[in-house]
Amino acid sequence: MGDLHQWVPPLLSLCRTAGDAICDYYYAAAAGDHTAKHDDSPLTHADLASHHILLSGLNALDASLPVLSEESIPAHIAQRRQWHRYWLVDPLDGTKEFLARTGEFTINIALIDDHKPVLGILYLPLEKIAYVGIPDVLAQRYADAGTGGWAVTDLATRRLQTGDELTVLASRRHSGPRFTACLDWLAQNWGPLSRSDMGSALKFCRMAEGHGDFYPRFSPCCEWDTAAGQAVLEAAGGRLLGLDGAPLRYNRSDSLYSPPFYAIADEAHPLWARLLRVNVAS
Repeated sequence: MGDLHQWVPPLLSLCRTAGDAICDYYYAAAAGDHTAKHDDSPLTHADLASHHILLSGLNALDASLPVLSEESIPAHIAQRRQWHRYWLVDPLDGTKEFLARTGEFTINIALIDDHKPVLGILYLPLEKIAYVGIPDVLAQRYADAGTGGWAVTDLATRRLQTGDELTVLASRRHSGPRFTACLDWLAQNWGPLSRSDMGSALKFCRMAEGHGDFYPRFSPCCEWDTAAGQAVLEAAGGRLLGLDGAPLRYNRSDSLYSPPFYAIADEAHPLWARLLRVNVAS
């Protein structure tokens, strides 16, 4: 692949274009129009518009790299097990938030190489902000400067100190007994907790910029929901681990569902090794 930096400027431009299309639908009178997919999840015109823009743009960047999108046709998805390197895309992560008018949705783009996310971009269309991660290379936040350029700041997860209030980030729409058991264990073994609920991959963004310590997820989500966020989080100093303590990997099974996971800002803190050993969520 060469220098992954080369992909950042064109990917930012592509996200801006797709994000503008999403915003056009978000502010339109028929923004709530949608159909149901086979799993009963909603599909909007904005999902499809973003998908087609991203697919065309990524193919133009490098036609040799296949693209796996949440909105790819089944026949295309079936070919993915043959791919070693490919783009993994969610054109509109948080469609339910889009329909609920919360504004909490993102565009997710990850480059997968040998089952690992080696580059990730999370783009917030309404704010025109992108979070970019290349693990072991860079973690940066790009804010649209309004003149075609970007204002850039570095990202870093925060270190957890004794006596800190531990900030747990959570999905707005998913909870359940396993999540409750995990929070109970943290309260007993750490102490003061706060919880912040939000939709889509925004939780990875908040952790990468130092505004959260832990994001546990036990309800179903797919590989395109986590890959870009994993790249950004790991680039900023955090980790995305399965409950077995191993980093999440991609395109290794017939299923596109990600396993339950822990997103951790400060992996070196001994609290997380203890949590993984007891596996309170099992």
